[in-house]
Order: sequence, then structure tokens, then C-alpha cells
Amino acid sequence: MLAYCRQMVERQPRVTRAAFTLIEVLISILILTIVMAGVVYGYAQANRFAEWSSMSLAAQSYALQGLEQVRAAKWDLRANPAVDEWSLPNIVGYTSNLPPQTDIMDIPVSGAPFNVTNTIMLKQLSTSPELREVWSQCTWTFPRTGQIYSNTVVTYRAPDRQ
Repeated sequence: MLAYCRQMVERQPRVTRAAFTLIEVLISILILTIVMAGVVYGYAQANRFAEWSSMSLAAQSYALQGLEQVRAAKWDLRANPAVDEWSLPNIVGYTSNLPPQTDIMDIPVSGAPFNVTNTIMLKQLSTSPELREVWSQCTWTFPRTGQIYSNTVVTYRAPDRQ
């Protein structure tokens, strides 16, 4: 029986086996590593951009909040006596009636809080009719790069009408 099996094995043609060489395996691992590094880098960049966008949006909201403070202030020239809660000194150019306000940025974070500084500036454009230009500028620092950014909102303000 053993002899019969040997004869059968010898009669069958040799089968060549297809296999990868060591060089082919190393090159495929290198290509896989480059692709995976690109995917991880793209994910990290998307995360960084999303973080920057959330901080910029929060700063823009904080600048709008400062602008709304000025718009909500009473400025009635028809009242007796006239009411001007944001009275301007006689200085040509921009002036700030309030010191810069520093607050914590309203975004969910872990670790140290991020500070923003809001500065409100006013400029008298004309006295007849009364018209002022209002600037609300929010300054913040992006923690990953240490770069300083500012978001600014500008509008005009006239006295209250009744």
C-alpha cells in the first residue's frame, strides 16, 4: 500500500506555490504605513480646525454681546435732562468708555479655561444728526499655536426715538 501511494505522488505534477517575496511584503507594509499616517494626520487637522472654529464662534458671540450692551444703553436727547449712558469725552477719534472686559470663553474644555478680552470703542461721526460708530472687538489666543486672533463687530448708533 505504501508503494502504491508513492507511485501516485510521483505521478502527479509538482505544484508551484505562489508566494510573496520579502521585498514585496516590506513595500506593502511601507505603503500601508504612509496611508495610515495620512489618515491620522487628516483627522488631527480636522480636529484642530473644529477646535479653532468653535473658539472663533464663541469669540464672535462675545463681541456681539458687547455690541448689544451699547445698543441697550439709554441715549435720549429729547429727555429733560438729556440721557446719554455712553457719553463721550471731547476727544477726536475712538474712545473706550469701559475698560476692557476679560471673561472665560464659553466653550466646553478640559484643563485650563480660555480667556477672552472684549473692548468697546465709540466714535462720534456727526452731531447733527447725532450718529456714533460702535466697535466691539474680542481678542483671544488659540492655545495650540499661541497665536492671537480678534473678532470685531461694527455698527452705527443713533439716539433713541420715541
